Amino acid sequence: MFKPPSLRKAFLLFLAPMLLSNILQSLFGTINGVYLGQMIGVDALAAVSVFFPVMFFFIAFVIGLSAGASVMIGQAWGAREPERVKAVAGTTMTVTLLLALTIAICGGLFTRPLLIALATPPNVLDAAVSYARIMMIAMPVTFAFLLLTAMMRGVGDTVTPLIALSVSTIVGLVVTPTLIRGWFGLPMLGVASAAAASAASGVVTLLWLYVYMLRRRHPLAVDAAFLRAMRPNGALLRIVLRLGIPTAIGMVVISLAELVLLGLVNGFGSNATAAYGAVNQVIGYVQFPAISIAISVSIFGAQTIGRGESNRIGAIVRTGLEMNLLLTGGLVVLGYLFARPLMGFFIVDGAVLALAEQLLHIVLWSIVLFGMATVFSGAMRAGGTVWMPLFISMLAITLVEVPVAVLLSRAIGIKGVWIAYPVTFATMFLLQMAYYGLVWRKQTIKRLI
Repeated sequence: MFKPPSLRKAFLLFLAPMLLSNILQSLFGTINGVYLGQMIGVDALAAVSVFFPVMFFFIAFVIGLSAGASVMIGQAWGAREPERVKAVAGTTMTVTLLLALTIAICGGLFTRPLLIALATPPNVLDAAVSYARIMMIAMPVTFAFLLLTAMMRGVGDTVTPLIALSVSTIVGLVVTPTLIRGWFGLPMLGVASAAAASAASGVVTLLWLYVYMLRRRHPLAVDAAFLRAMRPNGALLRIVLRLGIPTAIGMVVISLAELVLLGLVNGFGSNATAAYGAVNQVIGYVQFPAISIAISVSIFGAQTIGRGESNRIGAIVRTGLEMNLLLTGGLVVLGYLFARPLMGFFIVDGAVLALAEQLLHIVLWSIVLFGMATVFSGAMRAGGTVWMPLFISMLAITLVEVPVAVLLSRAIGIKGVWIAYPVTFATMFLLQMAYYGLVWRKQTIKRLI
């Protein structure tokens, strides 16, 4: 069995680059938010904020597929079967690109009706449409990048995604303000500048990854073997879908709930929508350790199962819980200490700033509970158990989060929407922990590939 100190060290070595990668991935969006809020105004931030849950909805399936593929790749890599690694990766990439192309076409055509259906405030509708249309047309680039970096983690590589995201962030830092101001003779795109910069950085980064991984002979480099594997393998695809579809469904349920909550927020006006966007930016950063730790637990668990050493899962889960308490909890404390300056990065209007600070105080502490819940679900996913963790999440979202948000928003206003989050995260934590400890740990865990 792993000794706790060695496991903690391995966790940190794997976790640190991935955590930095997640921070950089969001940093581009955050910088865009700062540019838009400071250089254009609150309405620009509100226009972009409207698209957050829509984007979440569209990438739900690629996140699900990447989760399923990563588990299989982790088990194959742990069993030292590199040819199976590439077979899983190629099959998954083909399905993902077909899905992305469909979303790009349909999403690009129906952007305005979609945003109108979300009760987007009229004063930001045109700007929101211009931003959202570019983001959806660029989905194939976004999907390919998300999937490739997720699969690299399955073979234990968290450094290459970090380098790639550094490239993406640097490009975004340059392109976004250039398009906002129309420097170097380029057109001034306004709110759409953020979307155009995101698409440009994605294309540049994918091209860089292609060359870099070939030169390094990376296990997932897009070489001739990878291209041959992109002819879908039915047997492998069924396993990927069996693992990935429940995760994707869970993501869709979460995104649908967010759309409902956004509709409630939009009903309080564009100031409330802008505050929603700013608070989500900060929450996203605080969630990074929790999400990264859950992914680490899943990958470590999958590789351990691939080696036939499933008795080590318990130590992996305990380490994940410890890391979550230390890292996520530490960021929560910092978030409370510096709430107002953090909100001030995105918002200059005094009334909106005060509202955003109050909302952040309500929800921030519960991110620790969210992290604990994802540790348990991540461990179970490593062994191929996905439906019960999904059921628990759906139960918490549909029977707790949405009803609580609706009822409390009517009773006490906008703050009621945000109170629903801590209630939901607490429910998830208790139920996931109970199922993991009382049921899953007593089952026999076998390889999937």
